[in-house]
Amino acid sequence: MEANLIKISSGFSFIKTIKKPYSSSYIFFSSSSISISKKNKSSKKISQNQQFRKLGSSSKESFNETAFEVERLTLDSKARDEMAEKADKEIKEEEEDSKAWKWRIRKRVWDLMETENIAQNPRPVHHRIPNFVGADSAAKNMGGLEVFKEAKCVKVNPDSPQKQVRFLTLSGGKKLLTPQPRLRTGFFSMLESSMLTPATLNEACTSVGVAKFGRPIGLDEKIKVDLIVIGSVAVDPKTGARLGKGEGFAELEYGMLRYMGAIDDTTPVVTSVHDRQLVDDIPVEKLLIHDVPIDIICTPTQVIFTNTAIPKPQGIYWDKLSPEKLSQIRILRELKSRIERETGQKLPCGPSEKLPPTAQRKAIAQQKHR
Repeated sequence: MEANLIKISSGFSFIKTIKKPYSSSYIFFSSSSISISKKNKSSKKISQNQQFRKLGSSSKESFNETAFEVERLTLDSKARDEMAEKADKEIKEEEEDSKAWKWRIRKRVWDLMETENIAQNPRPVHHRIPNFVGADSAAKNMGGLEVFKEAKCVKVNPDSPQKQVRFLTLSGGKKLLTPQPRLRTGFFSMLESSMLTPATLNEACTSVGVAKFGRPIGLDEKIKVDLIVIGSVAVDPKTGARLGKGEGFAELEYGMLRYMGAIDDTTPVVTSVHDRQLVDDIPVEKLLIHDVPIDIICTPTQVIFTNTAIPKPQGIYWDKLSPEKLSQIRILRELKSRIERETGQKLPCGPSEKLPPTAQRKAIAQQKHR
């Protein structure tokens, strides 16, 4: 099915109602297939920011921004190095079930953005959701969508090119749901404009600001997310097929929101990218069951309705989740233990893998406002 493409040059107001009555015969674990008892809530709830606050204090003023940022940058740098190593290995090995084709497309896009100088800091953009020239214009176009205007709660990824989307969400009086980077220090944080002042609004759109001002939520939180915004490395406008940076966190976040009942097949998924990140060579038949398709693409110059026919993930696919990835993310371990305890069944585990990383951050100072 061909995409509906709308070129624009200024503000606009339009929309098609997106209806995606997807069905799937896949086997999965989700909130619709597993009933979880709410009785076992005796475990201690530890704030995701506790390690960055002074002992005995819970005030926002005691939040240690320097410690938080130093740890974030250190872990990001290590992650990118490992990701680059994994990409090189998969491309060289050319195994039958290899993901080498994904890395080739990613590398081509990253290289192109650097060569054509359409990349923005943080640079280099390799092994990142790349920031790009015109990111604010793409965000403005997204802000003109009816699905954005009508949304009361928007989940937005924490990456640089979507910072303006986060700002528009908060300044528009909406609830902003943002995951902690790589889900390392916690799960999701909820922010509302009522929690902020005009002086702190812009800071709240950064990774540090989310941790500093946001309210941590857990798996038992009753929320309804009206719109999902995720970053991308490459997107096919004709099919809605998407490639991220290769770590799978967008998919895990989506799966956990499905488990919580916060979203369903009809929840629109939107991305903002540069026009040069649009590709036509992502083979849909090679996508995995947990890959999240895109409904609407916003670039600096156009809005594209993909009319994607790719089924959306229905939950967490534990048989695809490696022991290494599971050990890296505390909230996933808690969820797995809960399901196994409540159902009396041991969930499957995916094959072992060498976890991907992140690119080195040479100029730490320029990362402060990510």
